[in-house]
Amino acid sequence: MTEQLHKSRRSFLSWLLGGGALALLGSILYPVIKYIVPPPAGEANVSQVKLPFKLSDLAAEPKRFKIFQFGREAGIIFITPDGQVRALSAVCTHLSCLVQYRPQMGDIWCACHNGRYDLLGRNISGPPPRPLQEYVVHVDEVSGAISVAKNANA
Repeated sequence: MTEQLHKSRRSFLSWLLGGGALALLGSILYPVIKYIVPPPAGEANVSQVKLPFKLSDLAAEPKRFKIFQFGREAGIIFITPDGQVRALSAVCTHLSCLVQYRPQMGDIWCACHNGRYDLLGRNISGPPPRPLQEYVVHVDEVSGAISVAKNANA
């Protein structure tokens, strides 16, 4: 009888120790997982933004381009050599790196894997599989304020 009581105590202690170890593991892993997994994005999709700078600020930039926030995504606005103001998505279609305008080369360039786009956003070399999304640019003639909207055809 004492042997049976000893076995039941041992199984109870094993169960208690296992449960405690499981609780400890859960109390360590839960905060780590909550830290790694981002919360759901609460920002709505945006179809038009007013940029926080004016055309004169853009023209004063040495490289004549700026990266701006378009909702959850990044956009790039630049002045072409013939004076047009153009805006495209700044996220490369290959691996989502940020692109930049190279006025001396006349292209949009992704430094991650040397992807190149023309000034209309079409991919011309490198690994990008699709062109960049084009945005419609509206410049107020009086104030120089710039607003960018998604293309209705996109």
